[in-house]
Amino acid sequence: MTKIWANSGDSHVLEPDDLWLSRLPKRLAERAPRSERGEKYELLYIDGERMDRQLNDFMDAMRPPGARDLGPRLQDLDQEGVWGQLAFPSMGFWHVMITDRELAREVVRAWNNWAYDEILQKNDRVITPACVSMANVEDAVAELERAAELGFQAVFLPTVTRPDEEYALDRWEPLWTAAERAGMVLGFHIGTGGDTVVYRGPGGAVVNYMETTYPGMRVVSHLVAGGALDRHPDLKILIAEGGAGWVPAIGDRMDEGYRQHGMFVRPKLSRLPSEIIKQQVYASFQHDRSAVEVVEATGYRNVMWGDDYPHLEGTYGHTQETLRGLFADVPDDVRERVTRGTFNELFTVPEQPAQDAAV
Repeated sequence: MTKIWANSGDSHVLEPDDLWLSRLPKRLAERAPRSERGEKYELLYIDGERMDRQLNDFMDAMRPPGARDLGPRLQDLDQEGVWGQLAFPSMGFWHVMITDRELAREVVRAWNNWAYDEILQKNDRVITPACVSMANVEDAVAELERAAELGFQAVFLPTVTRPDEEYALDRWEPLWTAAERAGMVLGFHIGTGGDTVVYRGPGGAVVNYMETTYPGMRVVSHLVAGGALDRHPDLKILIAEGGAGWVPAIGDRMDEGYRQHGMFVRPKLSRLPSEIIKQQVYASFQHDRSAVEVVEATGYRNVMWGDDYPHLEGTYGHTQETLRGLFADVPDDVRERVTRGTFNELFTVPEQPAQDAAV
């Protein structure tokens, strides 16, 4: 059968184990994020702190042939029917935990240099967002501007911030200004910046999986209600891997709060929250039928599919089965929007050869 080709708004690169050891002075490299295999868990070290993160069996399951090698990865994509990918970090996610200004600045710079040298310079279908310091906003702005000059199209940010550093606060305004000026999409990936295990009782596996999605909703509510997106109407944000069916729903909820509690609302916005969301907020998903349904049912069109390659939650090995299940009996324009159109609205990858057109 002819493949349904799609672009992925949520994928990942797996960095080499010695990325920071090979690119930073020893005094900094020893404090950069690194992982070791413990007896049962992956052990994560960041600037002298240790975390027992996830079961080794889980880590071992995330190994498609091209997980660490760009050549086989492109073969995997051709096999699966994925054309372009926005590929977030893996170990690079953990730089957001660093509070030391110098270490944070140099760790993200080294990650971006590696991604530029080994990903962006060697292919044009897999693109990575840049990392920026979460320890200092001035450093974050400088690195965003450097990354834009190198050709990065997006910036990764965590969904959870440190206390008193929430995204609605004015401290982030220079970063929003720089991103809008550079045309850089802000990619907030769920499960980043905070503890992903908050409950160990009955149903914990599913409860904790759900808990990773809620901070993505919080990002949207802060950036919309706090006025950042209203002040920067050309700024686009993506909540990656958290589903999309919830987006128009929280738009309705925020509209209600904005109207019914208007005497308390500060700042006043030039548009309703739902209008800002429809114009500037994007979301990606892997398996959610509701994410497809909301496009036609609500008119919220900023939805894009993602393969989450090479992670266990992703679709590697059954991508075509997943896409056919999602888009059976779905109008062609909706399928095209979700599989390719939304991605192409935000990111530039080479045009796909005509013979690879979707069914």
